[in-house]
Amino acid sequence: MTSHAEFELSAPLNALFETHRILNGAPRLAWGVVSDGRLKASGGHDANKDTVFRIASMTKSFTAAAVLWLRDRDVLALDDPITKHAPELATIKLPTGDSRPITIRQLLTMSSGLATDDPWADRHMDFSDAELDAELTQGALFAVAPGTAMQYSNLGYGLLGRIVLRSTRESVQSIISRELLQPLGMLNTHWTIDDYSSAHDVAIGQQRVDGEYQEIDHVGDGGIAPMGGLFTTVDDLAKWVAFFSDAFPARDDIDHAPLSRATRREMQQAHTQFVPESRRGLDGQPRLIQGGYGMGLMRVLSDTFETAVTHSGGLPGYGSNMRWVPDRSIGVIALANITYARMSDAAAAAIELLGTKQARRGCLSAPAVESCGERLVALLNAWTDADADALFSDNVAMDQPYERRADAARELVRTHGLLKVHTVEPMSWAEGDVVVRGTANDATLRIEFQLSSQQPPRVQWYQANVEG
Repeated sequence: MTSHAEFELSAPLNALFETHRILNGAPRLAWGVVSDGRLKASGGHDANKDTVFRIASMTKSFTAAAVLWLRDRDVLALDDPITKHAPELATIKLPTGDSRPITIRQLLTMSSGLATDDPWADRHMDFSDAELDAELTQGALFAVAPGTAMQYSNLGYGLLGRIVLRSTRESVQSIISRELLQPLGMLNTHWTIDDYSSAHDVAIGQQRVDGEYQEIDHVGDGGIAPMGGLFTTVDDLAKWVAFFSDAFPARDDIDHAPLSRATRREMQQAHTQFVPESRRGLDGQPRLIQGGYGMGLMRVLSDTFETAVTHSGGLPGYGSNMRWVPDRSIGVIALANITYARMSDAAAAAIELLGTKQARRGCLSAPAVESCGERLVALLNAWTDADADALFSDNVAMDQPYERRADAARELVRTHGLLKVHTVEPMSWAEGDVVVRGTANDATLRIEFQLSSQQPPRVQWYQANVEG
């Protein structure tokens, strides 16, 4: 294994990825860790951060970003029927007479109902426009009615490419390269292997046949390639991961990125729920993974860690995954050159390993929460009904009379002494915790509270808990 790192966990990560490389039988593997907006560590087996791999369906995030880039410029609307922009797609007969027309949004969020088609689409990314038209004249198979359930469709992302072509008279591949890759400095990310010179180290796709490695012929660029055609490196993908991680938290900073922070956050939300699945964690225990498909990305939640955003890629010859945890500004990339390598398992294990070591982002700016939290502690220290009226929404006295609340506040102070604010921890712009210390016994208390929807902000609920 080779590596460069600023991370103290570089050695355990090398060992983890080497284990997964062996499990998958991959001749070559490259990995990277992204933190605070840049590549902080990388490694690999016979590969490094500059080795070129094909990333397969991870390409979908780029295609979705291009479609939303066009939406933001009023070229199209996500709830447009697909036939509005590409009338030839009317040959796709809906599965039932009461089905609504397929929309651009449904293609983006894997809710069009089109049948899952991984093996077939993997071999036909190079379809010409005429070949794709010939397929579409036969219609398309649906697994469910549009808008009713998640069905992962590669053809659907090919259709997005066709919609972009008809809307702009330019391929989505060209738009991605010019409007996203170039501004982000992703100069080693291309659509065909021929775009790389002999100076580039390209990991050729492999498969195992009778215990021997065989090279896989690369399927070229074409009409379905928007679903999975890109080649890139760990170093370039680190910029992509940082680009999406930086969308959080929402803030007032000037946004000069090629795709707005609001749009990037929109892509990372769960729009179409998938069936929960069980996966074993580092300790060998099962983890329930649940979540949904966003727009070219998936949002997942395990029972042991925060929400992560992710997407895998799998093609004959390749397997890949990228995932990041926005709340901790940490991301992992894993690329291998063996057919359908389960790099999602490796990346998930690496995130779990890193998660407890990586501090949360600094708290988002929430002045109302911070002010109300401090006022709430002051009220508990020295209760007056006038101060309570100024701080609380009217339901507070209805839910429990002030007399009882004042008695409870005085009991807190008798037990712990005056409460001294240690930190106010906003959870959002409307809720948070105040961590306080008792001056009499140095006990730590956590006061949870929520603000109502009123202006000026008022506390509608609070609860004090002793920690430890």
